[in-house]
Amino acid sequence: MNGPLLALVGTPIGNLSDVSERVIHILTTVDVIAAEDTRRTRALLSALDIPAGQRLFALHKHTERTVSRALIERLRAGATVAYVTDAGMPTISDPGFELVRLATEADIPVTVIPGPDSITTALALSGFHVDRFVFEGFLPRKGADRKKRLAAIAVEASTVVIFESPHRV
Repeated sequence: MNGPLLALVGTPIGNLSDVSERVIHILTTVDVIAAEDTRRTRALLSALDIPAGQRLFALHKHTERTVSRALIERLRAGATVAYVTDAGMPTISDPGFELVRLATEADIPVTVIPGPDSITTALALSGFHVDRFVFEGFLPRKGADRKKRLAAIAVEASTVVIFESPHRV
């Protein structure tokens, strides 16, 4: 790869066999791998026989602002950066928005290496007629905010997809 590039990389949502050749190629060739959870990403890289070396950096909701700025400086210097989250696509109910925003503002090319998609997978398996849907992401954990959001969803005419942690189901 020539010149700076930020790649948002979709990772498996449960089956390692879903990793594409493009994902393997980008994770093998980039200068930096930013990860929501470096332990999980290190395990993924190991399973794919991709050496992590010193290329792995943590970028999660608590460090997104500062690490994103540091990564932009690396990108401005010509580095290639891949960003992965624990499962699925970065920025979709996961960190990464700040990094993409800063890269776009700095005229740094951003690309997506697609991977498995929990939203469309769930819709396909639902048996519902889906020509329109609304994605709500994660609901508030409890209280009045949760009830208010659920009341608004109840009157939605489209199929609604909600994320929920398996620990709260």
